Amino acid sequence: MKRFAIAVDGPAGSGKSTVAKMVARKLGIIYVDTGAMYRTVALHCTQEGISLEDEAAVVASLDGLNMRIQPDTEGQRIFLNEEDVTAKIRTAEIGKGASVVAAYQKVRERMVELQQEMAREQSVIMDGRDIGTVVLPHAEVKIYLDADAEERAHRRVGELEAKGETADFEEIKKMIIQRDYNDMHREHSPLKKAEDAVSLDSTGMSIEEVLQAILDITAERVREK
Repeated sequence: MKRFAIAVDGPAGSGKSTVAKMVARKLGIIYVDTGAMYRTVALHCTQEGISLEDEAAVVASLDGLNMRIQPDTEGQRIFLNEEDVTAKIRTAEIGKGASVVAAYQKVRERMVELQQEMAREQSVIMDGRDIGTVVLPHAEVKIYLDADAEERAHRRVGELEAKGETADFEEIKKMIIQRDYNDMHREHSPLKKAEDAVSLDSTGMSIEEVLQAILDITAERVREK
């Protein structure tokens, strides 16, 4: 089969990363978690003592950031200046910071360059906020994956508690709603459904059901192309 790309967009906590990893394993293609890239930028700034609200300082810090993504049986591992930070970037605080730095145009431009380069070299599935609209506008398959805020908050709490972290449901829900607003109203590359994307609401669906739906959509779209 020829090289192809699957773009999965949607709000925080809609299950994009989880199902994208499963699709990648099922189809034998590369999974690229673009959100992890922005989380890595946020972690880098935090470690360097740079205020995430200082756009100029965040952009300047990119010159000292060496990011590497390595395919893994679980999806991918991400390295920051050769340190494996796969686990460190998964805190709620870094997730909030990712939403802040992702709003900066120069940061997005740098990350998009890296993402497009990956897609030119191999078949990929990418998830994020602007994959189908900005990063891979010509992707053969585009999915807009959503779920209501209540369910997304429950999922996030479950993830954090599974890692042994304390999680407050109302606080997580509030954070998710705020992040939705930030992502949808940012000036550069806001979260929105691509015109040719297939909408998939995962509220009440099992992960296996979401996986099968995406595999079915992919089979149909790739065959059509």
